[in-house]
Amino acid sequence: MTETRGRARHRRRGKALVIGAPAALAAAGVLAYGTAFDVFGTDARPEAKAAGAAAPAWASAVADGFASVDALGQKGTYGGRDGQTVTVRTLADLEKYATAPEPYVIVVAGTITVNPTGKEIRVASDKTIIGSGTSGHIVGGGFFLGQGVHNVIIRNLTIRDSYQGVWNDKEHDFDAVQMDGAHHVWIDHNDLRHMADGLIDSRKDTTYVTVSWNRLGHNNKTFGIGWTENATADLTIHHNWIRETEQRNPSTDNVAHAHLYNNLLQDDPGTNITSSYGNYARGRTRMVLENSVFQGVNNPVIKDATAALVQRGNVFSGTTGRNESGGTAFDPKAYYPYTLDATAAVPDLLRSGAGPRSTLGTTAAPTAAATVLTVAKDGSGRFTSVQKAVDAVPAGNTSRVVIRVAPGVYRETVKVPSNKPHVTIEGTGGSRKDTVIVEGHASGMTRPDGSGTYGTGGSATVAVEADDFQARNLTLSNDFDEAANRNLNGHQAVALRTAADRVFLDGVIITGDQDTLLLDTAAKDRTGRVYVTNSYVIGNVDFVFGRATAVIDRSVLTLKKRWDGTSAGYVTAPSTPAGRKGFLITRSTVNGDVTPGSFYLGRPWHAGGDATLDPQTTVRDSVLSAAVKPTPWTDMSGFSWKDDRFAEYRNTGPGSGPSHPDRPHLTDAQAVGQDTAHWLDGWTPTAG
Repeated sequence: MTETRGRARHRRRGKALVIGAPAALAAAGVLAYGTAFDVFGTDARPEAKAAGAAAPAWASAVADGFASVDALGQKGTYGGRDGQTVTVRTLADLEKYATAPEPYVIVVAGTITVNPTGKEIRVASDKTIIGSGTSGHIVGGGFFLGQGVHNVIIRNLTIRDSYQGVWNDKEHDFDAVQMDGAHHVWIDHNDLRHMADGLIDSRKDTTYVTVSWNRLGHNNKTFGIGWTENATADLTIHHNWIRETEQRNPSTDNVAHAHLYNNLLQDDPGTNITSSYGNYARGRTRMVLENSVFQGVNNPVIKDATAALVQRGNVFSGTTGRNESGGTAFDPKAYYPYTLDATAAVPDLLRSGAGPRSTLGTTAAPTAAATVLTVAKDGSGRFTSVQKAVDAVPAGNTSRVVIRVAPGVYRETVKVPSNKPHVTIEGTGGSRKDTVIVEGHASGMTRPDGSGTYGTGGSATVAVEADDFQARNLTLSNDFDEAANRNLNGHQAVALRTAADRVFLDGVIITGDQDTLLLDTAAKDRTGRVYVTNSYVIGNVDFVFGRATAVIDRSVLTLKKRWDGTSAGYVTAPSTPAGRKGFLITRSTVNGDVTPGSFYLGRPWHAGGDATLDPQTTVRDSVLSAAVKPTPWTDMSGFSWKDDRFAEYRNTGPGSGPSHPDRPHLTDAQAVGQDTAHWLDGWTPTAG
């Protein structure tokens, strides 16, 4: 492992706020499939809805809460439903339609990078801007709604990554959504994170706003409301999951009617972002706060002496500091109807239902057949190599493409580039051993073109850089011959490298020796979640390593001897950035035909000597063979494992052992926050 990563953003403890979701949305499935490549449309070109075509329900959806109230000449909030539906894939097209005077439903199909960084697209009235499934990302910028702008829906988008490296940034006013004097705005089912300033700012008498079913996190400031002496604004904030944030969760200043219900504010212990406060009623605000959950939050509910705040049905767990109420507020049902979810149901409801949904912003019929590409070495498929099939996937595709690979050994390297999400590679044999993708490159080997060595990441047989990738029922192998190349400097030989988010590996074998499985992210400040289940990972030295947030569940980690027949090795080498979650091995087995007491469970990889990293491996509810050392963690490159995050919980087998200073175990309370749901952070892997 020789690759160097960038610097971490900050080192503070983290937390989150979560909000509930309707059962129908929580149970929603993956994107429907198209039948041929023409379902993907023409790249980088807006596409109008065919005349007379029935509009999907999401195109005519209307807001609830205060955004639904008739006022200021506007009858509720319905966005661009009366206009044309267009699909955009470029910044130029997004700006063209967002700023137009006519109503539009604007579907964002793919990742749009904003240039210059921090630019806020000025949205005109009567617009719906919605992500296509989970593919709509706005990177490095956001939206601005100015004075008098009204009837706007911002929905189902991921808006992220304008962060400039300064935690409490006073110079870069880069928000995900900023509203100055707007009215009738609905912000729903978005994922807003990692911006330079706030995630949402509702300022200067902006009113009749509903913020619902969003995931808001990894930021200093979440949601600021006010910047005016007038107490005229009316806002509804419900079913939002706020996590890994420090302040303004939200801060409501001089708000006439602030109705907050069924939200989850969550501050996880042991992270590097610490909450200053939760819900805050300031100035002349009147707030009603109902059936919300506060977990580990400092000062969960605070109010000024001049504000009124009524609490009903809220639950507080592990909170400290101020928790206040008092005064007379208002009855929300005098303004609009609503139904409360039970407080106890809120955490699960929001983890499954908040954030972008695969069923929103898409027009594919639910009964449409999958787009399937076939690969067979004997020529009976459409392609004879896996890479050729990947090459045929259109850039910016918004629905899943399944590459079905016939049994055989495919000696090749495969790369799924970042502009080709929603790809599945699956073997069609009766066993995962029947279909094998294999190559034998190692870090220290010289590339055929003489351009240098492969390096660790470049040695990968299969490299995945696209989000929403899946693999099943096959073997991914690096068969580099260490014995024949014993004098080579650089034996790292990766079978699979992932540098993407929402990677689902089901029923696969990933096999090699040193550095078998590299679980990485596209950049140090980017999220990369990986879920591995029903699989085998085989190796000897650091054979699960990288900075991703990964769960290995119901799988077998198979230990093997080194090329010279000796037994000594390390299962994991996480390089987790501070404030992120690293590797979770759960309900799995660690074993192999090696000498008893010869393998460590892990060691901390501070890539490039980066002291700001905070590597993490947790092994829980798993069976450990006698191969595991009684002291299962060790130092690496001058960094002590005791300064990072390594722990066990409820493991069994001859390699397990009681808690002691050199073998830390989680307490029952700590283990609650170290499970699959917390690791995957709202993503439910679903086969597609």
